[in-house]
Amino acid sequence: MRYLTAGESHGPALTAIIEGLPANLPLASDSINLELSRRQQGYGRGGRMKIEKDKAEFLSGIRFGKTLGSPLTLQIINRDFENWQDKMAAEGEAPAGIEVVTRPRPGHADLAGAQKYNLTDVRNVLERASARETAARVAVGSVAKQLLAVFGINIISHVVSIGEVTSEQAPAEKVVADSARIDASPVRCLDEAAAAAMMTRIDRAKKEGDSLGGVFEVIITGVPAGLGSHVHWDRKLDAMLAGALMSIQAIKGVEIGGGFLLAGLPGSLVHDEIGYRDSYYRLTNRAGGVEGGISNGEMVVLRAAMKPIPTLYKPLQSVDMANHQPFAAAVERSDACAVPAAAIVGEAAAAWEVACVLRQKLGGDSLEEMLAHFAAYQDLLNTR
Repeated sequence: MRYLTAGESHGPALTAIIEGLPANLPLASDSINLELSRRQQGYGRGGRMKIEKDKAEFLSGIRFGKTLGSPLTLQIINRDFENWQDKMAAEGEAPAGIEVVTRPRPGHADLAGAQKYNLTDVRNVLERASARETAARVAVGSVAKQLLAVFGINIISHVVSIGEVTSEQAPAEKVVADSARIDASPVRCLDEAAAAAMMTRIDRAKKEGDSLGGVFEVIITGVPAGLGSHVHWDRKLDAMLAGALMSIQAIKGVEIGGGFLLAGLPGSLVHDEIGYRDSYYRLTNRAGGVEGGISNGEMVVLRAAMKPIPTLYKPLQSVDMANHQPFAAAVERSDACAVPAAAIVGEAAAAWEVACVLRQKLGGDSLEEMLAHFAAYQDLLNTR
């Protein structure tokens, strides 16, 4: 499977084309729109979330609620485009007096993108580099989630820390059991005391014109052993998942299972011992459900570190590209903290990668073929 997204932050729409889905997969736009709504929530979000009420529309690849096996096209209209039609027009000349953005923001793609593509207006970079693009990826991830759910694979997320405020780390099993309570939390955090402290810290950052990052965790349940492969670097499941999370805007680090903590422990306290009770299982899950690039049947546990958003209402020092003089960086409408929303994007990114390796493992052109192959594979696992 593969997909492409297209669209600018203040353009007419975001579009995604998905290729490789099996035929006869039931898809519901309501499920996609629920994921899009989850992405727009979270304490610390900015004014854009009050404008956009994201909804996905199917344009191709589906009939009467089931996929056709042909490319699926999704579209999300940008409601704010009506305020940007002159500035973001696809054709014609630029309006007289239009503002040209020449003051790149530290930590953003602004300057590097302008240098790479030989652009003099940073808006031509920031419109696509914006995290607004993740709305399309969440829609794609929702399609992947609906495919995975047929096979009993589910994905949740929660926030571990925001700024210097860290929650009490709960076992993955407890997080899964309390997933409804996570969605009810404004910061997607199970630890109520930490959640309150996180919101207070976000309020302070907002008042100071600053922004905050943090860490979120993604947990995938129901993943069978044997997805991914050890035989090539680009088929390793952990590499695919890490790359997917790192591709999300503002993510600067990824851990799987025990992650960096394991580097400081002896092997006897790191590796998961193996047991057998009707099937193989691990006595612990420090590997995070992946060994040698292959899923081992345990929960897949991922964490991603998000840096603070680079758009600050108290802008940092920059240089005007027009004359190389020092100036305060440009200010765009922004969030004080988007870690809870990034967790939803993380779910989507992980869902896509697991769906891809599931398709590779099971093959087939229809959902019925995939299900038959899945049943046969489970029978095979149970005989080993």
